[in-house]
Amino acid sequence: MVNVKIKKSSFWIGLCCCIWMATGQTHASDASNAEFAQFSAQGAGNFSAAQGKTNWNTVVVSKEGEKRACVTCHGTDPKKSGQHATTQKTIEPMASSVNPERFTDVKKMEKWFKRNCEWRWFRECTAQEKGDILKYLMNANQETK
Repeated sequence: MVNVKIKKSSFWIGLCCCIWMATGQTHASDASNAEFAQFSAQGAGNFSAAQGKTNWNTVVVSKEGEKRACVTCHGTDPKKSGQHATTQKTIEPMASSVNPERFTDVKKMEKWFKRNCEWRWFRECTAQEKGDILKYLMNANQETK
């Protein structure tokens, strides 16, 4: 029999990790990978963070002359909070490095893509547009200022 000494802190960290994995908590990359796979299945090609950033910042003008962009509410820096244009409510950061709840629930992601694309572009986003924007927001985790 081998006698192994384990530090108490290492034991507790390992135990917590095992419990966390066993509870079925979804990690941002799990949900985002599922979305990327779904977008690809819908015919989207390679996803581009650069194109996603362009989409994020592009202003669209409504028939009434109202200017709309993702940055209108979410701001230009995905690591910072935004503010809803109408209600003035705070919108938590989009970058999962700052907001770990982001991109952990596929249903929520689809709900908000649908709602926000219709508000911003006056139509649903294509699978390619959603994939590009998601890629940009996921890459915001690595960007430094």
